Amino acid sequence: MNNLTNQQKGSLLAFIAVIFITPDSLFIRLSNIDTWGLVFYRGIIPFITVFLGMLLIYKLNFFKILFSSGYHGLIYIGTFSITNITFVVSIQNTNVANTLVMIATAPVLSAILGAIFLKEPPDKKTWISIIITFLAVIYIFFDSIKLGNFYGDILGFVTAIGLAVGAVTIRSAKSKNLVPAAVVGKLLVATFALLFVESFILAENDLIIVPLMCILCVAIPFVLVTIAPRFIPAAEVNLFFLLETIIGPIWVWLIIKEQPSIETLQGGVVIIATIAVHSFLKLRKS
Repeated sequence: MNNLTNQQKGSLLAFIAVIFITPDSLFIRLSNIDTWGLVFYRGIIPFITVFLGMLLIYKLNFFKILFSSGYHGLIYIGTFSITNITFVVSIQNTNVANTLVMIATAPVLSAILGAIFLKEPPDKKTWISIIITFLAVIYIFFDSIKLGNFYGDILGFVTAIGLAVGAVTIRSAKSKNLVPAAVVGKLLVATFALLFVESFILAENDLIIVPLMCILCVAIPFVLVTIAPRFIPAAEVNLFFLLETIIGPIWVWLIIKEQPSIETLQGGVVIIATIAVHSFLKLRKS
């Protein structure tokens, strides 16, 4: 990793994170546990896994890093906790494709917030990519709006806002390690879910699905996504999340036959092509 440029490091971290995240929506659909039980496990299992990992690496410095993150850490704990809850509740109240399309607005929001708060306006290539992908998202959304899943869709948009604020926060605190703050966020998610959990029992397939999802699709990506914006602008990190917008519904379509509309597929092709061209041009330049 040391001989890579910052652009290459950030892009690689964001890409690997999103590839791990893509089956997440499918696992949420396949699990039979109630919503808040699922939110609890998605908080507590990654919390324990990453907390123990960080104690091994940093020992008691973990707490020093956490407290030195200051107000950036507090903002990140808040946004990280909210997005973790709204994402699951959204997936369970609308089509997977709808939730992921709402989340696809995150790069636009990141670009706007980055330009306002960080004085880091996106370059021309990134703006063009954001505009094209945003138009593709609107195209998909107008098709899905007919289904009337507004509660789930709105929570999907709240998730996008949280992702944008979180990525801009990390970018503004480049010198700080906010992974410990994310770990605390996971503990908060689990604690909040405790208020509503009906059952903790994991039966049959859930014994495999829930722990697998929590480690592969939650714990590993959240570490990578927390590090990536230290190397590349927040809007660029969130551009990679658009890959999930198309790959996530394909997993769900292949395994449980929840079929995305032709508009979702068409818009998805545009999104993937745009990200591929944007990333190629950026990496070639670096």
